[in-house]
Amino acid sequence: MISATMFFVGLLQALVILAVAPLFSGFSRVMRAKMHNRRGPSIFQNYRDIVKLMKRQEVVSEQAGWVFRATPYITIVSMLLIAAIIPVFTSRSPFEWVGDLILVVYLYALSRFFFSVSGLETGSTFGGMGGRRELLISALIEPVMLLVLFVMALLAGSTNLGVISTKVATGQIPLYTSVWLGMLAFAFASFVEMGKLPFDLAEAEQELQEGPLTEFSGKSLALMKWGIYMKQVVLVALFVSVFLPFGSVTATSLVSQLWISVLLAVVIFFAKAFLLYFIVAVLENAMARVRFLKASAVTWTALGAAILSFVFYLANV
Repeated sequence: MISATMFFVGLLQALVILAVAPLFSGFSRVMRAKMHNRRGPSIFQNYRDIVKLMKRQEVVSEQAGWVFRATPYITIVSMLLIAAIIPVFTSRSPFEWVGDLILVVYLYALSRFFFSVSGLETGSTFGGMGGRRELLISALIEPVMLLVLFVMALLAGSTNLGVISTKVATGQIPLYTSVWLGMLAFAFASFVEMGKLPFDLAEAEQELQEGPLTEFSGKSLALMKWGIYMKQVVLVALFVSVFLPFGSVTATSLVSQLWISVLLAVVIFFAKAFLLYFIVAVLENAMARVRFLKASAVTWTALGAAILSFVFYLANV
């Protein structure tokens, strides 16, 4: 049974991530500009872009069907569900048994599937290329994330993200070599999924990156961009909840103390997220872009680290 308190914690998580997602992306853009000795846009520029697009007319291709029209809403809803399910502010999943890592992975896959198909459905050449690119990245990165999460699930004895997070936070899962290797592999996979250099540039208006978004306009384009910003923050939140859950709420006995602890956990999460975004900004600005068809040559490193993590788990190291 899901308690009313935890239900509101999950709702709070989803609303906070929905509200701050453009802010974190704006922070990333500002950091990139400063490192290039440019003034760059305001940290709130993404909010202005979303409001501007919401007011514009929406034009839909004649070839587009229901998948194209539903994709923006499916993307937003999928990210909101993940944000509500994963243990961000508490070490427990707000929705208890629903917070399963398999469900989270499938929600990610659902969003990516509709995003890719929406690029193909319009008949646009750039949309088709962008959709194919999304599926390629999915085939390279999702096995890494799945393998690492299953290693953590084996160590915790449960696929529930709340159980994994609680055991890591309370020290019940020792920092084995398998955990460190898994953390590195998951961090690499999250880096790629966030659309960062050398694989991508999420803010760039390029044919392949913006391919599936080519035919979106107005409100739909605003929702798609908002969904992409949310996906980046949710990936950071998932990484933090599994490997760095320290500072999250572990005791939920007294409601008054719970909400004070939740507010403190929100501040700690913001600090960890901004630090991770800063590290990502430094790393991506130290790299040159590579052709996405050569991405597999680099992602083998992450897959190798994930496999080694599983091997070390079997060896109890």
